[in-house]
Amino acid sequence: MTQAPENRRMLVRLAVFAVAMFGFGFAMVPFYRAICDVTGLNSLTKRDSAPANTQVDTSRWVTVEFDANTRGLPWTFAPGRRSMRVHPGELVHVVYEVRNQSQRAVVGQAIPSYGPQIAAGYFRKLECFCFRKQQLEPGETRQMPVVFVVDPSLPKEVATVTLSYTFFELNAATPAAVSGRVSG
Repeated sequence: MTQAPENRRMLVRLAVFAVAMFGFGFAMVPFYRAICDVTGLNSLTKRDSAPANTQVDTSRWVTVEFDANTRGLPWTFAPGRRSMRVHPGELVHVVYEVRNQSQRAVVGQAIPSYGPQIAAGYFRKLECFCFRKQQLEPGETRQMPVVFVVDPSLPKEVATVTLSYTFFELNAATPAAVSGRVSG
């Protein structure tokens, strides 16, 4: 008995499996994007445009609380203010301060989060340090602005919104890391 037909059958099965896995890997990027669009994941760092309704709602106030955290970074990071009251639709400027306390250059990326979660869809950041990676030299201190608008269509029952940033270290500070380019 010869094993050639069995070997050929196994080769075909392995080839089909390899092609299927390649197709699955290729399809993961659009599938991931579709999942993110449906669930709202990974949309927190996108630059927003000004809301369509640019009228300031002076009939109500929303308290915006600011929070700052670091994860694995030798940085101090704090908001210039802990909270403020704003009218929905009002253009607001706030500043966060960060200081690199290490003896080496460090690259970090800030990831925002919101509380309550429903507020994320109504919080429009027009300028934010979270849009880009940040490199701080040893001992460097930097003021980082955030410009935002709370959309006037924010549900009335939401009276307080918390904007929290967590800075994560990305990797060793290199020009390629800061620009987002991958060498090689």
